[in-house]
Amino acid sequence: MVNFPSMNATPALTPQDASPNVEGATPVMAQYIQIKAQYPDAILLMRMGDFYEIFFEDAVIASQALSLALTKRGQFQGKDIPLAGVPAHAADAYIAKLIRLGHRVAVCDQLEDPAEAKKRGSKAIVKRGITRVVTPGTLTEDTLLEERGANRLVALSSRGGVLALAAVELSTGDVEVLEVEPAQLGAQLSALRPSESLVADRLVQDEAIYPLLKMYGGVIQPQPSSLTDPASGEARLLKLYGVSTLDGFGTFSPAEISALGLLAAYIDLTQAGKIPVLKPPSRVISQNYLSIDAATRNSLEIDRTQQGKREGSLIAAIDQTVTSGGSRLLLSRLSRPLYQPAAIKARLDTVEWLLPRRDLRDALRHAMRSLSDQARALSRLSLNRGGARDLCIIAQALHIGESLANALNDARYETPVDLAGNLVTAPQEIDDIIAALVPSLPLRQLRGKLEQALVEEPPLKLSDGGFIRPGFNTDLDEARSLRDDSRQVILALEQRLAAETGIAIRIKFNNVLGYFIELSQKLAEQLQAQDSQKQFIHRQSLANQVRFVTTELIELDGRIQRAAQQGLALEMELFEQLRDEVRLAAAEIQAGHDAICALDVSVANAVLAEDWGAARPVIDDSTRLEICRGRHPVVAAALKAQGKPFTPNDVDLDASGAESARLSLVTGPNMAGKSTYLRQNALLIIMAQAGMFVPAKSMHLGVVDRLFSRVGAGDDLAQGRSTFMMEMVETAAILTQASERSFIILDEIGRGTATYDGLAIAWACAENLHDVIHARTLFATHYHELSKLEGRLKFVNNLSLTAREHNGELIFLHEAKKGSADRSYGVQVARLAGMPTAVVGRARDILTRLEEDNQTQVRLDDLPLFSATRPPEPATKTLSKLETTLKVINPDDLSPKEALEVIYNLHKLLKE
Repeated sequence: MVNFPSMNATPALTPQDASPNVEGATPVMAQYIQIKAQYPDAILLMRMGDFYEIFFEDAVIASQALSLALTKRGQFQGKDIPLAGVPAHAADAYIAKLIRLGHRVAVCDQLEDPAEAKKRGSKAIVKRGITRVVTPGTLTEDTLLEERGANRLVALSSRGGVLALAAVELSTGDVEVLEVEPAQLGAQLSALRPSESLVADRLVQDEAIYPLLKMYGGVIQPQPSSLTDPASGEARLLKLYGVSTLDGFGTFSPAEISALGLLAAYIDLTQAGKIPVLKPPSRVISQNYLSIDAATRNSLEIDRTQQGKREGSLIAAIDQTVTSGGSRLLLSRLSRPLYQPAAIKARLDTVEWLLPRRDLRDALRHAMRSLSDQARALSRLSLNRGGARDLCIIAQALHIGESLANALNDARYETPVDLAGNLVTAPQEIDDIIAALVPSLPLRQLRGKLEQALVEEPPLKLSDGGFIRPGFNTDLDEARSLRDDSRQVILALEQRLAAETGIAIRIKFNNVLGYFIELSQKLAEQLQAQDSQKQFIHRQSLANQVRFVTTELIELDGRIQRAAQQGLALEMELFEQLRDEVRLAAAEIQAGHDAICALDVSVANAVLAEDWGAARPVIDDSTRLEICRGRHPVVAAALKAQGKPFTPNDVDLDASGAESARLSLVTGPNMAGKSTYLRQNALLIIMAQAGMFVPAKSMHLGVVDRLFSRVGAGDDLAQGRSTFMMEMVETAAILTQASERSFIILDEIGRGTATYDGLAIAWACAENLHDVIHARTLFATHYHELSKLEGRLKFVNNLSLTAREHNGELIFLHEAKKGSADRSYGVQVARLAGMPTAVVGRARDILTRLEEDNQTQVRLDDLPLFSATRPPEPATKTLSKLETTLKVINPDDLSPKEALEVIYNLHKLLKE
């Protein structure tokens, strides 16, 4: 039984209209209570000077989560008010920890200078308000994000029986949307790996959908049905993008508009009305990509190992990119490889063009290596969280981008030959990259303005000032001159007072007192004894020092502070002007960033191809898979780092059976490398369809539509599933979803149950894959009886991973050869594992007796062959489609037009 989250609670992060009782509270505490009431489901951090302070129950939670001291401040309604706090300069680190622990954080900042509040009266409090709500899917700060990883917020909705999934990466502005079949939802979620999922509340209650969300959706945020209406969703999107129509973005279904509208509403809420710079929604067509389900993705360890680590994964082994954006793009391509041969070949053309141009590659990588994350800088600027350093990042990226375009343009007119001696012209992708990196005249002028305006190393905080170059603005130069001249006057005053009193007077400064004279206790007594005119005014006594001011010093302090404030105000005004100009040019800046990322990936793939001696795969619409001397990219890289060789292997499959077998039965002892061999070929398919050269002598690949891996197993105790049950569930999914264009790797199907049961299941699966599905399959097994299927099933052949015994020692050769293994060497492997000698000896005796007893052997000749047939279409097949469609329909959400469309759709299904 599925345990659903309670839907009685207030929907997460929905602003409340409550008017809390603040009677008896101080003005500041009343302000806190009123703001907190609007965001009851988030921990509220309230800016108080140099600290963010946390009160009431939030303080208790934060003190435990962050190991903060828990104190108290006053009382409210007769009870002590718990208090905790964090320094403002370190707030991001504390917020990050709260987010990792599953909390949401509402950040309340001061909206005015305290001096402005004082003008309204001595009891006036500083205006404060929520500037952002930090949630797992809406992070934008570098300190909160993984440099080379994506951080996505997704939304799931449905209209008219159609499911749609939308995703946004707020830190880079990427937005995509797609319609998704319920059976493919897990695959899509596992590819996106969202940190947070917005889900229409009725979908959260769906028994088929909720387990997938729980497993792959990150933090689930149920959303009220009122937010899923396509009409209101479209209105929110128009506001978000500042356009009058969505027609310029393409055509979207009502379900897609609904999902995108959920994203828009959540962005508006969490960003407190600030509008980020987002790219137009990209409509993803699922059929254009290789489908990889969640179990397969986990088994193949594409972006992380099964222990959740990046090290040891495919991406870690092959990532040669030098920019964070390029690394994220490479991961995106591996997570969602292409299916269309023409698109794959276009990527391969770029890698091949770059491969012989080592000097060009080195120059490009040297230039790109100095780039910071331009996309994330632009996002921060658009949300008013950026600083002068972000403007510098944009200026640097524009400058380097144009130099990259010039280098590519020069190389485009050269005429080197490829490895086969053929003349190579620049591929279309290189032309597109150059076009995106050559700035328009306005953008070139903006870059020049940024370079003229900003110092080379601006301060981290805008409030520190000093980020605008001298000479850029006359008014700012005058304010700075006045400030600096006043400081010279302070030094002159210090020297004059020292001469008049005969005491070594030192004038100091802090943010509380401003400028003051600080003396030791002894010197202070001397000063007061001779100060008959009461020129020196006592300000503060410390343990060992006494502080004074004079009327003249107070006046100078005021002049200096006003000059400094005027200068900082001018700098802030100039910063805002530059930021707004950058925002207006955001689309062209984003296009340049995307071009740099694509270039980085292509150059990195060329570097990897050269380093590995990799081959360009031949991609077509056939059903072939032929790999000569292929290598496992992760294992081979690890062995290379240790100075050890990797044994390459071949594979030759053809779903049609015209050129070779469609199913290879792989036998051999444990530790011989069967699982490595299986995964190796699946990973090479992913690399090839992602547009990469592969570690092999050659590869011919007829594009694969779906990739399935049933290698390795684990239980699911939470769902009451044993290891064997999990294996059967995954195998069932393969047998019901695979097609002739799929590639399947299966390892040890049937283990975990009685021998005959397991053999029967494995045999039946092999027959079904061969006779019904026709998919290219590598089927590893320890049931050696299955090897007799070669010759009995037309398109089956045997392969074995070999081993041999030498002087009692078992030597693994890791070579895949034609033919079946005659032994599993299980007892020898047990000895290698350190099993006690007596147990190993006893196992040998038992094995010998069992092998001598022919009655324990399965007689394959007595079993019916060729019994697997394609089952007749069940009469209820259309009804199952109807059930699937009806399940996601909510009549209350349908407009009259949508209801009519649903009726026509159901009628069409009945006719099929």
